[in-house]
Amino acid sequence: METEKISLHLLSSIKQVLSRIGLPEVVINQVDSLIYITIIIFTGYIAGALAHMASKNISKRIERRKGYALLSKAIEGGTLKRLSAIIPPIIIISLLPVAFTDKPRLMTFAENITWVYFTVMLVRSLTAILSNIGDTAENNNRFHNRPIKGFIQISKIIIYIVSVIVVVSMLTNKSPFYLIGGLGAFAAVLMLVFKDTITGFVGGILLLENDMMRLGDWIEIPGTAINGVVIDMSLTIVKIKNFDNTIATIPPYTLLSESFVNWRAMSESCGRRIMRGYTIKIDNIKPCSSEFIEKIKALTPEMKNFITATNNSSSDDGTSEEEQRYGTAETNLGLFRAYATFYLKRHPMLNKKMLTMVRTLAPTEYGIPLQIYCFTKDTEWSHYESIQSEIMEHLATALPLFELVPFQSSSSQDSMINGLVERGFPLERIKGIPTGTINDEFS
Repeated sequence: METEKISLHLLSSIKQVLSRIGLPEVVINQVDSLIYITIIIFTGYIAGALAHMASKNISKRIERRKGYALLSKAIEGGTLKRLSAIIPPIIIISLLPVAFTDKPRLMTFAENITWVYFTVMLVRSLTAILSNIGDTAENNNRFHNRPIKGFIQISKIIIYIVSVIVVVSMLTNKSPFYLIGGLGAFAAVLMLVFKDTITGFVGGILLLENDMMRLGDWIEIPGTAINGVVIDMSLTIVKIKNFDNTIATIPPYTLLSESFVNWRAMSESCGRRIMRGYTIKIDNIKPCSSEFIEKIKALTPEMKNFITATNNSSSDDGTSEEEQRYGTAETNLGLFRAYATFYLKRHPMLNKKMLTMVRTLAPTEYGIPLQIYCFTKDTEWSHYESIQSEIMEHLATALPLFELVPFQSSSSQDSMINGLVERGFPLERIKGIPTGTINDEFS
């Protein structure tokens, strides 16, 4: 009611001014509405500009005192300006009804145009707020690995769809529910034309909803060259930076239709698995003599205690508790398993809370596989590889101490050594085949 009184008072004031100027009554009745509309439009934009200035000053003061990143993004990104753009159509809509009281069709057209303008400004404001929230969340460490971009896109699409339906209903003077019912027949055509887009959109939603992948995850797709870190996620594409610095772009539905490996759980578990080993020649596995046992005792204090414990505290079935846990003192391979287990347990870079063991697998035509199974504390790739290499190198140098030989395919050097031995060259003198030395020594 107050807005109607203001409108009538403003319209009467315009007529009085025109009458004082000396314009005829006929001209006044034709011009007053146009002047009134011009004034309310001008007033609306002035009010919007003042609201923008006031909100910007207030936001800057709050941002300086509190340091809110959201306000800072709103000021820099123009979100406040878009929000203030809603004020002009609101003022116009509230003051417009008295402009065309004698022209209902023109009044209906002006109202519809104003409401469409208001809807467009409202959609721009809402999408600007969502973009502002998304940019702020991406720079926040708590949400850095969350697929915020996908949820923002879903929200924007919903807003766009609703706004289009509302605008069409305003322009056609039809109920929005009537339009929604009519879209059912058009849906089949949309499914055929935009099949890939819709499939990618649904795949993106499923990936986000089920938390199957996040920004920063290391993923691998078996059978392809894709093996790297996710650097961008949306409802239509997923960008992966491979470890060779190439960028792979795939639609989300590819990740749903084919299996992929996500290494996020490994990164979050504080332990990355090492599962490597050697194949030991069966011919070199032998029972331990007393001299051999004494030599092994001198290697480390753990081995001395282990051998002493296995000799002094055997169970009824002849196997001690120490042997059951780490290895056996009956064979050189059993002693090496115990040595490797003690080495892994005292290694400072291995996670002692996770499984650590050294075991033998089923024999093959190449020998008995010996497997090292443990977890590193550091999951970063280069650090993990360094720790793994150090362990395997140390155990490789320890194998000869236990008179064990790992299997290797024969090479040209092996063939040359066999030929020298067959011709009578002493085996103990062969420590390699330096170039240009064999003919001098064996002629």
